[in-house]
Amino acid sequence: MKLSVIIPVYNSEISISLLVNKLQQELKEISFEIILVNDGSPDGSDLICRQLAGEFVNLRFISLRRNYGEFNAVMCGLNWTKGEFSVMIDDDFQNPPEEIIKLVHTAEKGNYDVVYTYYSKKEHAVYRNLGSRLVNWVTSYLLGKPRGLYLSSFKLIRKEVVDEIIKYQGPYPYIDGLIFRITRNIGTVQVMHQKREEGTSNYTWRKLISLFLNILFCYSSLPIRLFMPIGLGLFGLGFFFLLFLSGQWIIGPDPKGWQVVTAAVLFIGGIQCTLLSVLGEYIGKSFMAQSGQPQYVIKYNSENIL
Repeated sequence: MKLSVIIPVYNSEISISLLVNKLQQELKEISFEIILVNDGSPDGSDLICRQLAGEFVNLRFISLRRNYGEFNAVMCGLNWTKGEFSVMIDDDFQNPPEEIIKLVHTAEKGNYDVVYTYYSKKEHAVYRNLGSRLVNWVTSYLLGKPRGLYLSSFKLIRKEVVDEIIKYQGPYPYIDGLIFRITRNIGTVQVMHQKREEGTSNYTWRKLISLFLNILFCYSSLPIRLFMPIGLGLFGLGFFFLLFLSGQWIIGPDPKGWQVVTAAVLFIGGIQCTLLSVLGEYIGKSFMAQSGQPQYVIKYNSENIL
C-alpha cells in the first residue's frame, strides 16, 4: 500500500463526510487507506464515522473513549498504518486533500524520511499563529530543529520512521519531538492553506500552553540545566552583596538587620521556589509516565482489513 491518511476527528460531524469523499476522489490513482480516529467528540462525529467505515472498504474507524488530545489520536492512528507513507491531515478542510500528492512526490524525489508543509499565508486565528511561533521557537532551541523549518501538523512520514515513533508508549506524545529523535532527513513543500469552512478551531490557549509545557519538560533536559548558571549567578550576587554589607558593618554605618534578612530571604527563597517548581514538573511528568496512564483507550475499532 502506498499511502495511509490519518485524520484525528473532533466535533467534525459537518465536515468529515465531505472530507472523506474528497480524499476518495483525489487519491483514486494510488493505493491508499484512511484511518479516522474520533478523539472523544461530543457531537455526532462518531455515528457518521461508523457509517463511513461501512461505506468504504479502505477506511478504518477507531473511536477513543474520551478526548486525549490530537497527538494521542495521531499516535493511535499511526499504530494501524500499512502504507509506505503516512500523512496527517486536519478534519476541517484547511489542508486541501488535493495537496497530499505533493507531499508524496516530494518524499519520493528527495528520498526524505519526513516532509513538512509550509504556507505562503496561514488562515489561522491570530492567537493560533502566535502560539505556533512560540512552539517553533522553543523547538529550535530544545530539539535542534532548523530555525527555518515550520512544524506543520500537515506532514508526511515514511513507514520506517513511523515504526520507530510508535515505540514510544508514554502518555505525552509529541510527534515532532519524536521525529527529531529519529531523523534529520527532512524535506519541505509549499501547499495551500484554506479558511476553516465550519465552526471554530479546537486549539485553545489552554491546549497551546499544555503543548508548550509538554515540549519544555518531556523532550529536553535543557530547562533544568539552565538553572545551574542562574543559581550560581544568584549565589555569587548574594555572596558579594553580603560582603558589601559586612564591609558596611565594619566601616559604617551599620546595615539594618531587615536589609540582610530581606536580601537573604529573596535570594535563597527565590532559588528554592524556582528549582522546586521545575523539579516538580519533572517529577510529575515522570510519575505519570510510570503510572501506566495510557496514551489512549479504544472504544470501537472497525473491522475493515485492507
